[in-house]
Amino acid sequence: MNDILARRARRATVGIALSAALVAGIAPATAIAAETSSPTGAAVSQTSAANGNSGAPQTEDAAAAKERAYAAMQEALKNLEAAKDAASPEKLAEIDDDIASFQEIHDMVVTEAAKRREPLPAMQANVDAAQAKYDEAHNRTSGLQAELDKVLKELGDEAPSTAIKEHIKQLRSEIMAAERREESCEDDLHRYQRRLESQEKQVQYFESEAEEAKAHIDEDIAKRNALLGDLEKAQAAYDDACKAYEEAKAAADKATSPEITKPAETTKPSSSAQPAETAQPASSPATGKYAPSSSTKQADTTDGKLANTGDAAPSAITLAGIAAAGFGIATAGVRRIKNSK
Repeated sequence: MNDILARRARRATVGIALSAALVAGIAPATAIAAETSSPTGAAVSQTSAANGNSGAPQTEDAAAAKERAYAAMQEALKNLEAAKDAASPEKLAEIDDDIASFQEIHDMVVTEAAKRREPLPAMQANVDAAQAKYDEAHNRTSGLQAELDKVLKELGDEAPSTAIKEHIKQLRSEIMAAERREESCEDDLHRYQRRLESQEKQVQYFESEAEEAKAHIDEDIAKRNALLGDLEKAQAAYDDACKAYEEAKAAADKATSPEITKPAETTKPSSSAQPAETAQPASSPATGKYAPSSSTKQADTTDGKLANTGDAAPSAITLAGIAAAGFGIATAGVRRIKNSK
């Protein structure tokens, strides 16, 4: 509908321009070009109407995108502030102090574990020696007991002789001594074993403390790195959000202030290229010769500018004014003819 109205307005404007040009003596082609190329003509009106219909949604979309980008930027700023608070110098200093404290504990217990570990080989050797002595004593006891059992078995139900009695008595005495030796060696073995086990438990304790301190150190380091990583990510996200907002803002500003394409201006030729105006014959009512009025001279001057200087052609309102002046001249001429008759 807007296109139809625009075409009708264009035809009406061109018709007015032609009529005015014919009356004022202006070339029709010049008048038509003036109306069709004027920024205030129907073509610009039609374009403006089209832009008014299609530009509004684009403007609203750009504004909505700008609002979303602004909200995202504010959210990114909120996250950045939270990350800065979590990774503040004071909190990072506390974490560093904890790391230093646990590192000191770790070094101390590692040193202590090393001290406790040093005598372990000698203590293990003592255990091994005690074990050997015990095994020897146990084997002697077992051997003497086996020899006594053999003598008693061979004797059977017979009455033992004096010699056999003395031998049995000697074996039992030696078995008793061997058992006491075995018990003593067993006690020594258990004592060395307990010492070794105690020393090993101390080493394990300090090693466990060192591992626990190391775990605390690793945890604090991971926590500090996570806070710094979150801060770096939040800063990058905020920078990206600011960039996106600037782009959305530029797009919204461009959508609300569209550029209007202006018609190219025609270069005016120099005054020397203009042809000299032809002198009009002068006349007066008394002599019956034609004498142009001031309005006619103004029309001729305007015509000359349009044809020779390349200035922008007059609009329909100007042409209508010239046409009115032409009609006035024609009416005056008819009246003079009637009066002369």
